[in-house]
Amino acid sequence: MEFTYESYAHWRAEMTDNAKLTLDEAYCKKRIEALSNDEDPSTSALLKAYGAPHRDQVLSWFEQTLAEL
Repeated sequence: MEFTYESYAHWRAEMTDNAKLTLDEAYCKKRIEALSNDEDPSTSALLKAYGAPHRDQVLSWFEQTLAEL
């Protein structure tokens, strides 16, 4: 299975507009911690479904969002 976002802006819009997530500091830190741990259940599921390159891209976007706060 493959899924890609067109850009950081596309990913961010999907997270905030479609998924209705609030990308605040606490949430971003929680997701960064989870995505940095291959043993985390949500991360292992993401890795199985989409692979490491996708996880790495999403992780970098959470880090970018955190840096922008």
